[in-house]
Amino acid sequence: MKTFSTFLICLFCTATLVAQKKMDRTLKVLNNESIPYIHISEAIAKDSLVFLDSREIEEFSVSHLEHAIWVGYDQFDPNRMQEKVPSLDTPIVVYCSIGVRSEDIGEKLKALGYTNIQNLYGGIFKWKNSGYPVYDIEGRETEKVHAYNKLWGRLLTKGEKIYE
Repeated sequence: MKTFSTFLICLFCTATLVAQKKMDRTLKVLNNESIPYIHISEAIAKDSLVFLDSREIEEFSVSHLEHAIWVGYDQFDPNRMQEKVPSLDTPIVVYCSIGVRSEDIGEKLKALGYTNIQNLYGGIFKWKNSGYPVYDIEGRETEKVHAYNKLWGRLLTKGEKIYE
């Protein structure tokens, strides 16, 4: 029994490391780092950051970071953004599933004149994989995370994957 338990622990740790390496590779291939990354440990240590969720509303409704503001991706609206965050020097952290769409939205924010933008490295997937809480549309903590699709969902190793 002890051998089996050790095997399961090793299997879990290996799966987590493989997912992290895949996430690192994916970000390296798909992003050009036009918006600097902020890692979760740095983001948690800072006060007064405004978190912007750049996923679709269906994803945000399933779960998001606490107090995050939904700005969307396909429905990103510069006027709505300026209403929600009027000060251009506000410290902003934009995120999505892993950090690809959020880089695109970060570039749009930069074009609007925002000067203090960072992209959450690994997005909500890494946030949840690291054991931090996410919240549903009602503000309740949840284990559910919208996994975007089956391919991207492989990068989410903790929580309950939702695809609809």
